[in-house]
Amino acid sequence: MPAVWTPRHASHAPGGGYWLGVELPGDEEPPRGEVLRSALERAGAPVHIATLHGDEPLLRIHDPEFVDWFSRAWSEWEAAGLVEETGQQRVVPYVFALPQLTSGRPAPEPAAVWARSGRFAMDTMTLISPGTYDAARGAVDVALTACDLVLDGTNRAAYAACRPPGHHAGARLYGGSCYLNNAAVAAQYLRDLGADRVAVIDIDAHHGNGTQELFYARDDVSFGSVHVDPAQGWFPHFLGFADERGADQGTGFNRNLPVAPGTTDDDWVAAVHDLVEEVRRFGPSALVVSLGVDAAEADPESPLKITDAGFTRAGRALGTLDVPTVFVQEGGYDLEQLGPLVLAVLRGFESAPVPRRSKEEHA
Repeated sequence: MPAVWTPRHASHAPGGGYWLGVELPGDEEPPRGEVLRSALERAGAPVHIATLHGDEPLLRIHDPEFVDWFSRAWSEWEAAGLVEETGQQRVVPYVFALPQLTSGRPAPEPAAVWARSGRFAMDTMTLISPGTYDAARGAVDVALTACDLVLDGTNRAAYAACRPPGHHAGARLYGGSCYLNNAAVAAQYLRDLGADRVAVIDIDAHHGNGTQELFYARDDVSFGSVHVDPAQGWFPHFLGFADERGADQGTGFNRNLPVAPGTTDDDWVAAVHDLVEEVRRFGPSALVVSLGVDAAEADPESPLKITDAGFTRAGRALGTLDVPTVFVQEGGYDLEQLGPLVLAVLRGFESAPVPRRSKEEHA
């Protein structure tokens, strides 16, 4: 299976974030990207450097106003003298433009540079460093390049080593260590280039709220997620419940399978199988997998207790769908196990008992 990576990821170095007003060290930092590349190379995977794709695929998912602000957020912060005045070397939100503030009317861009992030930020944990925008754009290009590798018909699947991750980001929303939604951009790109229906399966430990909301009212892209139950106090708190089934023409095409904290392999893998069977009934032309491995029992952020064997079994279940598949990296913060766990999923996928399809059949 080919993999895609970019050195641009290293320019995103947030250094931490604020939880309950307390500054905490960061876990989504440049070593994650280097660990992924090293693991892929040691495993013998052909590692491709991402190619540039321009803004058009990105703007099929993200609001142009948000992208424009994000592209200049750091430069405006620096130009306003905030680094010298406050010593704060990251863009940090402090006031939020909730819809209640304006009775639902769009909030205008505030004159104060330090208030502007509040129109788009969902939390205080997700900071913008000098190179964050370039790294996030690079991650989108990684996902799109992986799509290209399956769209040409020569590869059944490809893995996108995206950093920063993206599944918490919405059309005009960033948070949860996510800025641009790599998986959603990939799904739309596959649709635009000929896939009649695309399924997204998210196996990260936390609900992919951004991806869900982007496709919530659509019937051409289904979304399914297995994740720790937000009703038991877990991020993203406000979304990820089983009764969220889609809206309008998308009703029935959204599926959440929240599991209890401490869930182990058998129940978690059974939930993955349930999502796979629902996707099989949906009949997609392509699959995008939001591949978080932060459900691992040893991961410092993990609310679940999934083993290497559990991830292998999940990968094998995903492989039985036998459609062109793009894996997009999301969470996973145990640097010693990050590479092996990703490889466990990919090897499980490759071991699934399905026939390889010819280039003509892919076309």
